[in-house]
Amino acid sequence: MSLIMDNFWNNKAACDDAERAYYEKLSGCKASTGLPAPSSLSQQIAQARDHIKNSLDCVDGLVTNISSSDEMALVKKLNDLELENQQLKKVTDDLKSLVLSLEARVGQLEGGKPAPAKPASAPAPVEEEDDDDVDLFGSEDEEESEEKKRVTEERLKAYHEKKAKKPQVIAKTSVLLDVKPWDDETDLDAMLVEVKKIEMDGLLWGASKKVPIGYGINKLQVMCIVEDLKVSVDELSEKIEAFEDFVQSVDVAAMNKI
Repeated sequence: MSLIMDNFWNNKAACDDAERAYYEKLSGCKASTGLPAPSSLSQQIAQARDHIKNSLDCVDGLVTNISSSDEMALVKKLNDLELENQQLKKVTDDLKSLVLSLEARVGQLEGGKPAPAKPASAPAPVEEEDDDDVDLFGSEDEEESEEKKRVTEERLKAYHEKKAKKPQVIAKTSVLLDVKPWDDETDLDAMLVEVKKIEMDGLLWGASKKVPIGYGINKLQVMCIVEDLKVSVDELSEKIEAFEDFVQSVDVAAMNKI
């Protein structure tokens, strides 16, 4: 038995050649001595299977590489597109219904008949004014206008006459003046006489009194009534201050409209 096994291993190359020749014969290929034998059909099938397997593995790898986040983003994008498509469809339907309603309304306004289109080149005929088309009632309109004008003038005239007869209110102001002397030796009575010598149209002098200031010095308070349109209080104060021998300054203590 061992001898047989030894002979087998010694002739293994010959056995392989014989097996290869047998399979080549079955596949219809011719064996050529001294050259490497072409691949058998079984080897080609095995290679095809390996190629298919490798392709499937590549596809599985690509599918596996897609992350769950990318898948969710893709699904979200598809949902957004579907929602946007629905909104656009709704807007389109609304616009379509609006156009149909407007067409129906225009048809009702036009009486169901479209207005004939005028050629752009043909100008609209200009109607000539007829001198005979005169308003027969124009004279009456003119008479009514003159009557209204006359009535308005009469009313204005009566208003101005009534206003002229009405006594006008003269605006007057009661003014209290503080006339201050230089010192305690100034004669306030003589100063009052000089002040009341001032005469102006619209000026009326009133009561007066002496008011102590301090350190034995008194000031003179003089009341007067002035017409606003005729007498200026500033001008009156300047005239009083012109008595430099008696008057140091003049101030307005109070003013009241009458």
